[in-house]
Amino acid sequence: MNLLENLGIQIQSVTADQTVITVAVTDQLKQPYGIVHGGINAVLAETAASLGANQWLRDHNQDRIAIGLNINTQHLRPVTSGTIKTIATPIKCGRRTQTWHAEVYNQDRLTSTSTVVLVNSDQQKL
Repeated sequence: MNLLENLGIQIQSVTADQTVITVAVTDQLKQPYGIVHGGINAVLAETAASLGANQWLRDHNQDRIAIGLNINTQHLRPVTSGTIKTIATPIKCGRRTQTWHAEVYNQDRLTSTSTVVLVNSDQQKL
């Protein structure tokens, strides 16, 4: 079982221009104070950005994989229930790195933003 399955993350759409994923808020995603753990925002942002970045590589006939290099997340408001939707879009896709912007929503309210930098890596070097 992988991380997406463990957390219940659902892939809604993946293109080289935008990725959308969702997850239902459960007690497993919450910290002891009843709000979604901030690390979930980072997981969702990097997951959405990674899916889109790898689609961009496939669309450009690149035999490489995009893997997370850096993430910067700003938590804007707490989440306690409902569904979380993450939308990631590319800022810049280059030969060596890609930078993506991810926005996390709960009930159509922006709850966090992230900038995700990924490195385009040769699979053989992993």
